[in-house]
Amino acid sequence: MRKNTLTRYAVAAAAAAALAATLPATGAYATSPADTPADSPAASAPAGSLPLAPVTVLTDKPGTTRGDLFVSPSGIAGQYASGVEILSQDGRKTVWSHAVPAGQSAADFRKQTYRGKPVLTWWQGTGLGGVAEGVDYIYDDHYRKIAEVRAGNGYSADGHEFLITARNTALILAYAVKTADLRSIGGPADQKVIDGIVQEVDIRTGKVLFEWNSADHVPYSQSEQPLPASASTPWDWFHINAVKPDAGGNLLLDARNTWTAYEISHRTGRVLWQLGGKNSSFTLKAAPGQVLNDKDRIFAWQHDPQPLGNGLYTFFDNESAGVANTGSGAVSELPYSRVVTVRLDSRTHTATLVASDDQPDLLTASSQGNAQPLANGHIVVGWGSLPYVSEFGRKGELLFHARFPAGVNTYRAYRYDWR
Repeated sequence: MRKNTLTRYAVAAAAAAALAATLPATGAYATSPADTPADSPAASAPAGSLPLAPVTVLTDKPGTTRGDLFVSPSGIAGQYASGVEILSQDGRKTVWSHAVPAGQSAADFRKQTYRGKPVLTWWQGTGLGGVAEGVDYIYDDHYRKIAEVRAGNGYSADGHEFLITARNTALILAYAVKTADLRSIGGPADQKVIDGIVQEVDIRTGKVLFEWNSADHVPYSQSEQPLPASASTPWDWFHINAVKPDAGGNLLLDARNTWTAYEISHRTGRVLWQLGGKNSSFTLKAAPGQVLNDKDRIFAWQHDPQPLGNGLYTFFDNESAGVANTGSGAVSELPYSRVVTVRLDSRTHTATLVASDDQPDLLTASSQGNAQPLANGHIVVGWGSLPYVSEFGRKGELLFHARFPAGVNTYRAYRYDWR
């Protein structure tokens, strides 16, 4: 049951307003070479290739939101392929799937709107979770590729976020390995670091319209990630993993390894406020019935902030991470992962944890994860490195819960009405 001090009706209204604000204007498709359509909607993997991992439905109660599940299951060598997949509402049937080549992975598979029409989008490449290299893809509703989006200025697209804006541009992420002088924080003068890059790219032309680099705006001292033993080992001090449009035309960024969400000016790149971490602009507190973590923070090692409007935000709160941002040797600030809803009060500069949905089995996800607030007040959760997908109702009741085989996970999971 959800620990809730905020009515789900208020969340539903905020989510509906946020969703409506993202709808783009109508227009024509950009032209791009199309893939050969599949013979049937569910057939997309090359003949003889490995299958995508099956899903076992553990809970399926009345009231589950209408719409298909969008997942990007990771593969297991010699057993399952990696790829993207649309599953039926109950998770038991495959509507469409697409396996990616061996050695690659896929991430952030979802339905979006491009030039007024529904499209399928995902990232595909190598190195997700580290210094990744990949391409973002756009397919039409006949499962034909219509566009590719690549990072500009010498960077390669990372798989954590691919979001199409109302201007038919793409917000994407990239990682950059640089050398930094860290003597001011007790490090070496020549430490290799991994900076986080945000770009807005015009989908039709590939032109970079906006670029933001974490090293230009955030001190290295804000990191919660310990320095590596060697200066030649890249220090993933920031680990950007999300970018979202927010009120006033600003952008909301999320950095896992500073435990911080940053509101930045879309015009200048200036940090307007910070939530969480070592230099929060807000005093953090928990409403009655809610709990902060062991460091008195609302979240730690978090992913996927979602602006709902009226000062409300949701986060996938991992509360756990592995050594050097890996899945091994994980440490935790709470003994379970959760989805948190936070209310910001700009007048009093307070951030209040008002609701939380805990992982149903009280497990921790040491990496990845997302929470999709739906317009009806439900929340769909991809549990990241844990092999689960869930849907919670308005009162926090678990309506849907499914599991991949051990060793398989989906970076994010969504539910959309897809035709």
